[in-house]
Amino acid sequence: MLYVTLRALISGILIAAASEIAKRYPGFGALVASLPLVSVLGMIWLWHDKPDPRTMAAHAGATFWYVLPSLPMFLLIPALLRHGMPFWVSLVAGCALTIALYAAMTWAAPKLGIEL
Repeated sequence: MLYVTLRALISGILIAAASEIAKRYPGFGALVASLPLVSVLGMIWLWHDKPDPRTMAAHAGATFWYVLPSLPMFLLIPALLRHGMPFWVSLVAGCALTIALYAAMTWAAPKLGIEL
């Protein structure tokens, strides 16, 4: 239980740090938030729990393919905000788009020979 708590604490600290940095320096906060820290930490935790190269390779490869459908959200949200849409509406629209694109990726990937 201590291990899980430690993992959650470290992950939470990184998220909090990114948001605190973004308050003062939005661009630098975005850089910190865009770093694949969660993915890297996830790989470290996975490797610690199950040091298997095949599992790690499958995880890292699937992570790449799932990052792609999340990227349009980061274009839609600022576009909506710049056009006067409220933050929460923009955020929900961005999340809805991402969910739709995740579903499309999950459906299309096997047809394209991509293992997720």
